[in-house]
Amino acid sequence: MPSFPPPGGVTVCEINRDLVVADALSDDRAKDAYGDVLGMVFSPIPFQPDATVATHEPPAVTEAAEPAEVVPRTSLASTIAESFKQMLFPSCDPNLLQEIDTQKVSWNPHKHCLAFVSGKNQVTVHDFEEPDNKESYILTSDHQKDVKAVEWRPNSGKVIAVGCKGGICLWSASYPGNVASVKSGVTSSSFGAFPRGSGGQWILVDILRGSSAELVSALCWKPDGRYLVSASCNSPSFTIWDVSQGLGTPIRRGLSSISLVRWSPSGDYLLTAKLDGTFHLWETNTWTSEPWSSSNGYVSGANWDPEGRTALLSFSNSTTLGSIHFSSKPPSLDAHLLPVELPEISSLIVSRGIDKLAWDSSGERLALSFKDGNEMYHGLVAVYDVRRSPLVSVSLVAGAVAGVVHIPSYFVLIDSLRGVRKARWVKR
Repeated sequence: MPSFPPPGGVTVCEINRDLVVADALSDDRAKDAYGDVLGMVFSPIPFQPDATVATHEPPAVTEAAEPAEVVPRTSLASTIAESFKQMLFPSCDPNLLQEIDTQKVSWNPHKHCLAFVSGKNQVTVHDFEEPDNKESYILTSDHQKDVKAVEWRPNSGKVIAVGCKGGICLWSASYPGNVASVKSGVTSSSFGAFPRGSGGQWILVDILRGSSAELVSALCWKPDGRYLVSASCNSPSFTIWDVSQGLGTPIRRGLSSISLVRWSPSGDYLLTAKLDGTFHLWETNTWTSEPWSSSNGYVSGANWDPEGRTALLSFSNSTTLGSIHFSSKPPSLDAHLLPVELPEISSLIVSRGIDKLAWDSSGERLALSFKDGNEMYHGLVAVYDVRRSPLVSVSLVAGAVAGVVHIPSYFVLIDSLRGVRKARWVKR
């Protein structure tokens, strides 16, 4: 029988497959009690939604930039939750769009650095590796309106793609000795401040322009960082961008209402999902695809295993996962969709479906949040141990459910776990 954290408890970490829960947690206590085990403590992030940042000419990169004002007005969880409710796409059902997850949050794949949509037109960046990391940095520009997605670029240091109305804004961190290059036609007055004394700043270096009416709501970089795929709920295609050239190639196959895109780690496959419950697997050499359909609602989440040979899918109207297994090597599209049951949790929470899914970069841990469910279990995140041979199977870690990380802020837990794993978790 799974055990659950007490009401108000804070799940701190996993040690030897046990989830450590505290009654309360201060920064000092976290550092004293768990810092040696975790390697790093991820402190809460105070911020002010829609904070105004002046768009005057930024100081020279060799000078210390003044920090953006940060006022602890509200929590990350409540603000992002509200931003989900405010999504509106002209060609889609507004009731359905309150449920889907646009990409509001992204962790840097190589650093403990978080970027998230903190207002209608702004993105906030918080670097946990900065000394005394108490301040966040706000990225805003006249070109960046109705932000719906944010994604760190792989293998590039600190570069962020921001999906918004009319295209994609590309931001880069610029330091003395490593000054970001701004593409022609992009005004240099768009910037975000670094902490005082760092000598750096965020600069808007390029804009990938699409249709003026298009609202980019899904982004995914190819793992090598050269290509970026973007999609919109109100566009009949998705676009493959050659970022260095600033050129986009639309893939037009009647694919309107795309809600999710996921590139495989090898770059050989791309998964796209639509709000009508269908999804496509694309082979990226010739851009041929195989359509699939689901009777369990739309795809609410998808992640690839580290080798790119298996994909896990969650569905809006089911507590059973789907596991896509490829029968042969790329570029073959011969695959099978198999069910992955969650017996330890499904009978308890009485959920109508899985809300969000995150699979860590090692392929060893899976985290799920659920829709509705009994009041006792609302807002909890289930953490699973994953086995991938010969087929994917999961078991609840320590018979427990990670607690007090309320939907949709669970992503902080999941990606923090990924980061902590790199800092050598204590394992069996």
